[in-house]
Amino acid sequence: MTETTHPQSPRAGDGDRSPEYRLAQNALKGLRQDLFHDPFAYHPLGPRPTTGPILRLVPARTRTVAERLPHALVGGIALLTLLIGAVSGSEPGGDARALLSGLLCALPVVATLTRPIGAFWLSIAVSPVTALLNGGGYDWPWMPGAFVSHLTVLVVVALRTRPRTAVWMWVVTAAYAVLADVFMGGSYYYTNGGPMLITSAFALLVVCLWHVRHTARQEVTAQQTVTEQERSRRTLLEERTTIARELHDVVAHHMSVVAIQAEAAPYRVENPPPELERAFVTIRENAVAALTELRRILGVVRAEDYEAPDAPQPTLADLDALLVNVRDAGLTVEKAVTGAVRELPQGVELSAYRIVQEALSNSLRHAPGASARVEIGYVLGGLGVRVVNGPMPEPSLVKPSPGAGHGITGMRERVAMLGGEMTAGPTEDGGYEVAVFLPVTAADKGDA
Repeated sequence: MTETTHPQSPRAGDGDRSPEYRLAQNALKGLRQDLFHDPFAYHPLGPRPTTGPILRLVPARTRTVAERLPHALVGGIALLTLLIGAVSGSEPGGDARALLSGLLCALPVVATLTRPIGAFWLSIAVSPVTALLNGGGYDWPWMPGAFVSHLTVLVVVALRTRPRTAVWMWVVTAAYAVLADVFMGGSYYYTNGGPMLITSAFALLVVCLWHVRHTARQEVTAQQTVTEQERSRRTLLEERTTIARELHDVVAHHMSVVAIQAEAAPYRVENPPPELERAFVTIRENAVAALTELRRILGVVRAEDYEAPDAPQPTLADLDALLVNVRDAGLTVEKAVTGAVRELPQGVELSAYRIVQEALSNSLRHAPGASARVEIGYVLGGLGVRVVNGPMPEPSLVKPSPGAGHGITGMRERVAMLGGEMTAGPTEDGGYEVAVFLPVTAADKGDA
């Protein structure tokens, strides 16, 4: 048996078309979208942005005037095309036809302010009309006024749209120049289609390069913004991880102490009742279970190379040693303590110590040579911490180090974790101040 196969005819879908056909189809679709889809839609030219480095330095009234500079420039070119169109005819400025020719040349330029694509088609339509109005002219297909008008329209519309639209406008201009030379240019001595195409190609190329540079700059700025946000987010997560590690060490230590004391307590009492023994056993079992869960949950924040510190976590009692350290590094710092000094929960003392440590480090980095003051206030209901440094002396041989402000982010995280309040900002004399209040509830006092 012989099997016969019949070739199937290609389907009419786009997937069966050749690449050349799809390319041409996409090109025509782009042409229709750029130049034929609602060409006279209202798109007014907005004010010029005044956020540049130069315009920020000028007065507000001058900036308001600068916002309308593009409109004034287009209006000036429109007036110029009106004059050129009116004086370049067979009877320069001598009759109504010369004035009408000038007005027709200026109209497309003015239209670029509100209807850019429509202004392009209007410029194409005006070109043969002005040539017919000045029948004795020597330029074809663009009279001098129409030449300047059409070139201006191409540049302004290209600036207001995108590079693809500029390419299509040049193609339509080239097609019009060829058709005008072939079918209507026989009675003219000179054709300026070539100069128009060369000049407009160069101008549109410059505009397209500006578009590419502007787009690339915007993408770089957006990428830098995303990178900075990602860096801040990563720093925030790292700071939270550090805080979680420290809390893990603090809480694990206390839970271990509870378990050991619960196990040893019955042996310190002669003939303890069974109920007391069972109570201590329950306390120990619960403490061990809580410690196991704590290590299972909070232990995941430890990196593989992270090792728990052998020494206990620092508290406010270690603040004097910290101040000696920063004094050795060159920072003149003094400490003031107000209120009744008392022992606070370890998490509060650890956070207060870290906040002072970070604030003094920032003073060393960003204000070398300045003096600092640390104020600790034991008040009813909490702890107040204030670290303020003066301005950097002038002149200074040591330059301040640049910073991204991640230390302030870490301070805010610690304060937010404890439900406190924090303010940070420059002082009137040019220094910097960090003020923090860490609340301590009655339950925390009992735990301490």
